[in-house]
Amino acid sequence: MVTAQREVVAFQHVSKIFDQKTVALKDFHLSINEGEFVSFLGPSGCGKSTALRLAAGLGEASQGEIKVFDKSPQDVIKATNDVAFVFQDANLLPWRTVIDNVLLPLELRGGNKKAHKEEAKRVLEMVGLKDHMKSYPRQLSGGMKMRVSIARALAAKPKMLLMDEPFAALDEITRQTLQMELLDIWRQEKMTILFVTHNVFEAVFLSTRIAVMSARPGRLSSLLDVDLAYPRQLSIRTEKKFTDYVEIASAKLENSSEGKE
Repeated sequence: MVTAQREVVAFQHVSKIFDQKTVALKDFHLSINEGEFVSFLGPSGCGKSTALRLAAGLGEASQGEIKVFDKSPQDVIKATNDVAFVFQDANLLPWRTVIDNVLLPLELRGGNKKAHKEEAKRVLEMVGLKDHMKSYPRQLSGGMKMRVSIARALAAKPKMLLMDEPFAALDEITRQTLQMELLDIWRQEKMTILFVTHNVFEAVFLSTRIAVMSARPGRLSSLLDVDLAYPRQLSIRTEKKFTDYVEIASAKLENSSEGKE
């Protein structure tokens, strides 16, 4: 497990209003430290994805302030490769091979093509796709496409990875496999991960902390520290301590949906 250090993300009383009427976030306040794995858990439409997109610089807060590495998210995105985003849809270019999809953000940066290709091979091996580098997206399963999307995000060696329900459309066995692989990547790459999910079991299994959000307008309802040792194995799901955390997180989620917290 990576030890939490300095603050890397700060939502400071953030509100986000769309079209002057839809309040997605209201007075959202949260601090995230270096090396944490924080899951955003909440009912549909509570602003989880909105918070993640604001941290990625994909939009601006209507009120309040967001700091990422002590800068505005927009400044971070313009000047560095410190933040990468993985969407629910893999968003691969169908006319490019697996390795060429991973190379795309590196090509946009410019620089040493040979070094870029070696890095693309490294991250593809990390996600278990070294034998599929020349395949096209149409030849891949849903889980393999998501691995390519994760590899593409990792290729730029980000310090922080933002993931918006990346496993939601996958079958349970594939989902569990990718959860294990993601934890291995997190440990190896020593990065901070912000992860949006509707799945309580997934949030407990992955996270150092869970940020439970209220129904719209989204606020931070509660924070849950998950004191389960890493590395985590799938067998932990049958242990009482794990199921206790699932019950606690489920209760907090239910209370947040009803406005009790």
